[in-house]
Amino acid sequence: MTHRLLALLPAACLAACAVVPGGADPAAAQMRSAPSSLILLTVANPPEPLAQHAGSTARGYDSLALYGPGGSARAEVAAIERSYDLHEVAAWPIAPLNVHCVVLEIPAGASRDETLARLSHDRRVSLAQPLQNFGTLAADYNDPYVGLQRGFAQIDAAEAQQWSRGEGVRVAVIDTGMDSTHPDLQGRVDALRNFVDEDRGLFGADRHGTEVAGVIAADANNREGIVGVAPGVRIFALKACWQLQAGADGAQCNSFTLAQALTIAIESGAQVINLSLGGPADPLLAQLLGYALKRGIVVVGAVPPDGRLDGFPVGVAGVIAVDAIEHAAAGAAVLHAPGREVLTLTPGGHYDFVSGSSLAAAHVSGAAALLLAANPHLDGAAVYGLLSRTSGADAATGTVAINVCAALAQLRPDSVCSTRQSETGDGARR
Repeated sequence: MTHRLLALLPAACLAACAVVPGGADPAAAQMRSAPSSLILLTVANPPEPLAQHAGSTARGYDSLALYGPGGSARAEVAAIERSYDLHEVAAWPIAPLNVHCVVLEIPAGASRDETLARLSHDRRVSLAQPLQNFGTLAADYNDPYVGLQRGFAQIDAAEAQQWSRGEGVRVAVIDTGMDSTHPDLQGRVDALRNFVDEDRGLFGADRHGTEVAGVIAADANNREGIVGVAPGVRIFALKACWQLQAGADGAQCNSFTLAQALTIAIESGAQVINLSLGGPADPLLAQLLGYALKRGIVVVGAVPPDGRLDGFPVGVAGVIAVDAIEHAAAGAAVLHAPGREVLTLTPGGHYDFVSGSSLAAAHVSGAAALLLAANPHLDGAAVYGLLSRTSGADAATGTVAINVCAALAQLRPDSVCSTRQSETGDGARR
């Protein structure tokens, strides 16, 4: 679907949206193996035309044709390195925030907290923070199979698809890589981008991103497997997390890889950003999400197992926090969707039952896409309001979950959902 990708992505991203083969990235390896010795800072980087003569572009920025690290920003970083005896590990110019972001290694034996405290008072520095780690929020399946796509039925996705299939809505899945060649994802993925390494094989073998994308976008009526909540969407596969063990769902990301993925998601015109992951509050990532939300992008995040809502991403005001139905006491501001024994895609053209709030968030991202296809002017607050007001208890199980058919019916006054009787949040019987 190259012609669709060219229409969707800006020139700054086009050269970067391919997964290329190659060896391990030394910077990425260092960020995985020794994160406690690394810090992240930003300096002001006002837009300026990049020099066009041969050899003028800093190594690593050749993919950013319209925005790069200006001379003053590079000079500031070099001066800061000298002042604090720091060493640059990786860097990324963040256009939405007009800053240049750098990962720096502190000297051996130095205190990271003390270094950050000193940097926080340096007028050259816009932001200084630890390089933090984040993890995907999946749970291992350990119960017997109890049906096929129960979650799809619980949120009334089948009936909702008579009015909307999410046609053309752009959903950025910031996660691990995914198997874009899976029979149920072929033709659904418009862009692939890897911020972790250059390994095409690992990208396609990653489980967690494949599972999340399957819930959102698995193809319909193709005589294959399952149906996604929004089978008409276009997926941007942005790998910011790496699997901790081959063939397992658990994965880890960090502040820098997530910042890169969020920047590309924003610049690529994503309408929904799915973040099925969680970790500590993070100032840089919060700034990027704030920018995305102001632009009307719907951001969906998964609630961590402990139910806390003060970390990233669910602690950022405006992010739609989602937990699994089984954790219905997580909080009044939290939406609930199926997250236990969810049948979805796994790499290699396979299917499996998986559990976790990651899958619950994916259901809500798919639901948001159905609503945006019906009304593209909705923002995150409007999507949350529709899904919250129409959430209800399933007549058969008593569990409270979103009902995307009832939410869509709110946008279509003459429409009525009939396949499942549920008591919605506004007291109406649908």
